[in-house]
Amino acid sequence: MAEQGSALIGLGVRRPQRADARRNFDALLVAARELFAEQGTDASLEDIARRACVGIGTLYRNFPTRQDLFESVYLGEVEELCAAAEAAMAQPPWEALASWLRRFVRYVATKRALAEAMNKDSHVFRACRAQMYQCGEPLLERAQAEGEARTDLTFDDLVRMLSGLTSAGFADDAQRDRILEVALDGLRTRP
Repeated sequence: MAEQGSALIGLGVRRPQRADARRNFDALLVAARELFAEQGTDASLEDIARRACVGIGTLYRNFPTRQDLFESVYLGEVEELCAAAEAAMAQPPWEALASWLRRFVRYVATKRALAEAMNKDSHVFRACRAQMYQCGEPLLERAQAEGEARTDLTFDDLVRMLSGLTSAGFADDAQRDRILEVALDGLRTRP
C-alpha cells in the first residue's frame, strides 16, 4: 500500500514501522490478493500465510480479522488504481484515459472477489469509491475537453458501463481486451 499522498491512509490496518515487519505485511497483502483472485474470499488464511512465507500468528498480528485483510487488500488495489491515474496524466488525453480504463478493468477482476465480502455501506468502501472517482474523473474530463471522448457520458456512467461489461467474466484475457476495445471505440469521438 502506498503511504504518501493518499486520502485513504489511515482507513485500514496500519503498516508496521520495522523493515522486517513491513516486508511480512506486504508479503501477506500480495499473497491475499493472489489467493482471493484465484479462490475467492473463502481462501484459507493458513494458505495466505504459507504463500507469504510467514506464520499464521504473523497474519493475525497484522490482520486481526478476515475483514481487516479484505479491507487492506481492497485499499491497496484502489491506491494502485489512483497512482495509475496520476501517472497517466503525463500522457495525451485519450491515451491517458484509455490506459487507465484498461487498468481499471484489471482492477475489477480483483475487486469482484472482494466485493462479496466487503460491506458496501462501510466507511472504507465509501472512501475508496470516492477516491477512485476523484482520481479517474479528471482523465475523462480532460479527454472530453480535447474533443476525444463523448461529452454525453459522466464518469459514473463510464464506471457502470465497464463494471457491467466485466460482471459476466471472460474466457481469457484476450477476450476481455477485445471487449474493452469495443467499449473504448464507442466512447471515443471521431472527427
